[in-house]
Amino acid sequence: MTVGDLDRSMAFYSTVLPFTKESERDHSGADYQELVDVPGARARTVQMRLGREVIALTQFSSPNGRPVPLDSTSNDLWFQHLAIVVGDMAKAYARLQQYGVQGISDRPQRLPAWNKDAADIEAYYFKDPDGHPLELIHFPEGKGDPRWHRRGEALFLGIDHTAIAVKDTVVSLKFYRLLGFEVRGHSLNYGIEQEHLSGVPGARVRITSVRAGSGPGIELLEYQRPRTGRRMPADERAPDLIHHHTTLAASEFRRTLEVLCYAHVALISTGARCDQPSTWESRHLVLFLDPDGHVMELAEP
Repeated sequence: MTVGDLDRSMAFYSTVLPFTKESERDHSGADYQELVDVPGARARTVQMRLGREVIALTQFSSPNGRPVPLDSTSNDLWFQHLAIVVGDMAKAYARLQQYGVQGISDRPQRLPAWNKDAADIEAYYFKDPDGHPLELIHFPEGKGDPRWHRRGEALFLGIDHTAIAVKDTVVSLKFYRLLGFEVRGHSLNYGIEQEHLSGVPGARVRITSVRAGSGPGIELLEYQRPRTGRRMPADERAPDLIHHHTTLAASEFRRTLEVLCYAHVALISTGARCDQPSTWESRHLVLFLDPDGHVMELAEP
């Protein structure tokens, strides 16, 4: 994700949340500028780990990007959060309160028993210093990956998924199945708990979880009500602070690029062109768009 002040963000993710710094690098030059399609781009990225998962925080020194809109809501189509698994919701929430973290939810919510697929999951939405949404999530016994239930683990355990707002689940599923993802779960969330969790009055959300062979999943959040969410800005660029991209490691990198091109998926990276496959030979990373404008990064392992 793009951040406005890398040192401030590192302090947040390592102090409020127990991520640890793994690496740091500078980006500049033609290859990077072609990857992100931003002429003159210069940036610094720090990778930080929690459990098995890694996030990358990037600050652009050139050009300047726009801040996250102050009136952003959970049903805007630029919404994306990381779901951080905790072993004890009350303790994790108390830690956020200790540091004065800004909430989206008014308090942690336990999803009701009538919602069989999500019953007794506890969740809480909050923001990082730039306004990026994040989620604390606690799975009851019998739900979630078995590793989230191992005893003796730390309070903050890892990242279960990233969640993105979508306009049409059917359209999004067609896209993610193209990439080899499979549906692993679904629920229809509504009622007072979902309203308090998302901060959206009257929220009714169709949630579909998709996963690949390994790694965190992607949750598709279709707000069936209210349908007031705004589209991703057409001029969104990597330096803007609403920018996230999700890295997908493809064992058959060039074959996957062929599939994307055949499906007329929009490539962002100017160094890889569908009409010139020869441009792929020197590429190991390519950015492209999903149907709602969420940025994905195809990576060769």
